[in-house]
Amino acid sequence: MRTRRTEFPQLGICLFFLILLAASSRLLYSQSSPQTNQRQLGVQEPLRSAQASRVGRAPKMDGTLDDPLWQQATPITNFLQREPYEGQAPTEKTEVRILYTKHEVYFGVACHDSVIGGPVATQLRRDVTQELDDYFEIVIDSRRDRRNAYVFQVNPLGTQRDALITDEQAGDTQDGDPGWDGVWISEARITRDGWIATIAIPFSTLNFMQSRNVVWGVNFKRFIRRRNEEDLWSGWRRTFGANKISQAGELHGINDIGSGRLFIVKPYLLGGFSHLPANATASGLTPGTTGLYTGGVDIKVGLRSNLVANLTANTDFADSDVDVQQFNLTPYKLFFPEKRQFFLENAGVFAFPLGLGSNADQLFFSRQIGIDPITGQQVPINGGAKVTGSLDGFELGFMDVDTRSSGPNPGANYVVLRLKRSWWGSGSYVGVMGIDKRSGDVPSNSNQTSGVDGRFVLFKNLVLNGYAAQTRTPGYQSGQTNLGAGLNFRSNWLDFEAEHRKIGPNFNPQVGFLERTDCICDFADATFKARPEFAGVREMQFEGFIFHAPDTRGVVQTQEWQTTFRADFHNGSYTDDDIVDVFAQRLTLPFNIYKNVNIPVGVYNWTRHQFTYGTPQDRRLTVRFFERFGSYYNGRLNEFRVRASYRANEHLSFSAGPQWNRFRLPISDGNFSVVFGALETDYAFSRFLSLSTILQIDTANAEAASANVRLRWNYRPDSDLYVIYTAGQKFASLAAVSPAQFYENRFAIKFTYSWRP
Repeated sequence: MRTRRTEFPQLGICLFFLILLAASSRLLYSQSSPQTNQRQLGVQEPLRSAQASRVGRAPKMDGTLDDPLWQQATPITNFLQREPYEGQAPTEKTEVRILYTKHEVYFGVACHDSVIGGPVATQLRRDVTQELDDYFEIVIDSRRDRRNAYVFQVNPLGTQRDALITDEQAGDTQDGDPGWDGVWISEARITRDGWIATIAIPFSTLNFMQSRNVVWGVNFKRFIRRRNEEDLWSGWRRTFGANKISQAGELHGINDIGSGRLFIVKPYLLGGFSHLPANATASGLTPGTTGLYTGGVDIKVGLRSNLVANLTANTDFADSDVDVQQFNLTPYKLFFPEKRQFFLENAGVFAFPLGLGSNADQLFFSRQIGIDPITGQQVPINGGAKVTGSLDGFELGFMDVDTRSSGPNPGANYVVLRLKRSWWGSGSYVGVMGIDKRSGDVPSNSNQTSGVDGRFVLFKNLVLNGYAAQTRTPGYQSGQTNLGAGLNFRSNWLDFEAEHRKIGPNFNPQVGFLERTDCICDFADATFKARPEFAGVREMQFEGFIFHAPDTRGVVQTQEWQTTFRADFHNGSYTDDDIVDVFAQRLTLPFNIYKNVNIPVGVYNWTRHQFTYGTPQDRRLTVRFFERFGSYYNGRLNEFRVRASYRANEHLSFSAGPQWNRFRLPISDGNFSVVFGALETDYAFSRFLSLSTILQIDTANAEAASANVRLRWNYRPDSDLYVIYTAGQKFASLAAVSPAQFYENRFAIKFTYSWRP
């Protein structure tokens, strides 16, 4: 069966538009880059090298460089701009000094500022994004594998954020995945000349046990919020950034140090209660009030340098962040990121993407373990073991987790193995993955997934990737494969990515995330960038993409093409506007869009437009306005959203994100509105004691409101006391159509203590 031309718009007009944009944008870029110099024309920068100085004692970690020991270190000052003017000297001077003793490495950082009161500093809560503040970042590739690194970030208040960079992948907002938590010390002070930070990192935090002739990959990054300026020591090109570990410099001079073996025992105790309503029986759970009194333990052991074992028993996730509610406008699943600490730590090792983008399909998705994918209810975990790191030139990830029976979920065991071999020291690798799920579910008591993938970095800004995967599920004999290949190219004037995937109708990775099956998916996206010379504008972007997704019989199921204009301004404000977004969708089953409203089977075409504006990011009040409008499933849909943040001071901040969707559909009960969003309040008494609340509303759900209140006291490094109250459900369903929710009340006090020798 072939699709009639009248059912789906042709793509020729979009291709013509992309070619026109390419020509005009390239011309604009060539005419409007007065800063072009030898660096920008492709001359390779020399390898940066820094020297650490040994001292007999630790310098004073007081946010000053008054201790005479700091003068023994040669300051690093040769930073260059990445933004806004690639390769030029920074507007403000930065100095970094490096010392070490037998057990720790120390960084003294002086961020000079010519404007009194210039540094922006509003964040006291650890591990949240610092993109609205000034900050300084240290990137350490202790393995020197040129692909992976630790990130240590501090703002002018001394607030810490740490993360891991895996395979040079960029984070969602800032560098690295913040799921990793390390033990380190930081202090900072704002001065008349800018701000100063002192940082101490134990070798055991890096699980670094080599004692002689140490060479690390290292990089430094400074962000100046009011100028929206990013300065780097190495890898300063706009297409690189701090996550480009293969372009980092080297740190020499560390020698004759003690063992940095990691060993942490972290038990917990928890008490409280949980109350489930009568309608919880529909999900196989017992209603009523139940006392909570439990305990468990987490253990981290450095097996060897850069190889860590994580063990957990009777694991608890009461302190995890709640999911932020979304409203699904598609007949496919929504992606919700992992938020549980055991699975977040070193999660990048297990990444096996089945497509482009941060929320793309994944061969392994840890949220399928310990959370019911239909109801979102937590499933108790008996215990688990995880080994991650490098071994004899290979990157290794192994996980074994056992869950016990709870409600509709039978007990299950999950085993995951990931192995990669890097090539050429540039972020390239070849890898394999195997996943085995065994459960007490009689109809389908097993599911196996296997795959091989590769990533090949060519010319530093061209990346080729490909994969082949297969599942084995009882009852299916064929159609269980998934094959794909893609490329990604980045330059100062063009970003381009494309992929081709063929997903079998019975491909079923039960421990993965897959938006759709039975698809021959083709995608291409081109973004053309120009830097014109008129006031306030930093960069203009023109983007177009095409997505074409017939099933394996050639019948088109989804098609979309879009053109977008963006402008970034020097003050941090921006606009992001979809000129036209053209959809086509075939529904083979009724689509339950809202309560009892179902869009019938058929082929639908519609066109939408979008306007977005974000205010400057260095203000106490920042606002993002979003309006999307046009046709939708033969009717009309208006989406209006506001995202506002107000930082009263470094202690108190508010964030609100209401959205109003107004539907006018030509079906029964098709005229309705949905209001949803969240109000977040954070009060930090200090860097170590904070109170956060999130109130959410979703009028599409029978239980429209939910709340989460969390008090955290970090009374000693890596040791916390939590007081948590949750009304509603903590985790969202991963089903394409969410089931009816029930309202759970849960109160818990959790005490953790981190012990290390």
